[in-house]
Amino acid sequence: MHITVIGKSPSWQDAGGACSGYLVEEAATRVLVDCGNGVFGKLRARCDYTQVDAIVVSHLHADHCLDLVPFAYALTYSARQQPWPVAGYPGTDSPARPRLVLPPGGIELMRTLSGLWGAPTLISDAFAAEEYEPGDVVEVGAVQLRFGSVPHWVPTCAIDISPVGGGPRFVFGADSAPNEEIVAFGAGADLLMLEATLPRPERDGIRGHLTAEEAGAHAKAAAPARLVVTHISDELDAEDALAKASAAFGRAAELAHEGAEYEI
Repeated sequence: MHITVIGKSPSWQDAGGACSGYLVEEAATRVLVDCGNGVFGKLRARCDYTQVDAIVVSHLHADHCLDLVPFAYALTYSARQQPWPVAGYPGTDSPARPRLVLPPGGIELMRTLSGLWGAPTLISDAFAAEEYEPGDVVEVGAVQLRFGSVPHWVPTCAIDISPVGGGPRFVFGADSAPNEEIVAFGAGADLLMLEATLPRPERDGIRGHLTAEEAGAHAKAAAPARLVVTHISDELDAEDALAKASAAFGRAAELAHEGAEYEI
């Protein structure tokens, strides 16, 4: 299974960067995990967007789903998707319509999001949308997706991706406050990816994110083969964050960057 970091920024993009987006490839199956602002353009540099089988969204914050809008426009209006010849494309009666796997309430929120730009059905027409619940298992081609609830400011699920029939596990922790759920859900993963947004805990209010130290401590308890920390702004000291995550993990962690690739 091959994982490529398309975007790793938190809710504001790095200079020239993109927010949350991770391409998972197994055999001929391609699944995009999250599609935050800036991701679609970066995805196009990596693969043919009409060949993506599914987009799965961890939660409905803009930095994890906003680029579903340009993705939907491309699927609707690009020359290759039309029923008649356009700009050298022969026309098709079977335009690409990837699956869109959303958390609870996602279909209705996509109508609201689409309506800000035009027709409320833009996204639902471009994608084959469905919703999952925590605990569900969803198959997309050669991969299997499992979902586990983690605490954040909106309903959020970590995602476990593995080949159908068994094999290596990639666990994406999404965004979360410190919690025991991700420790249990990610236990023994071949690659555990945890956010490390904060240089220090939130100063007040309900917790919603992890520090690098907290990400490392959660991973130490989950005991994955590898830890990758992500969702870190380029305004922070990446080496310091990595050192803190590694110290808490008890061994070397890795730091996500755009274009990073992992094979498990």
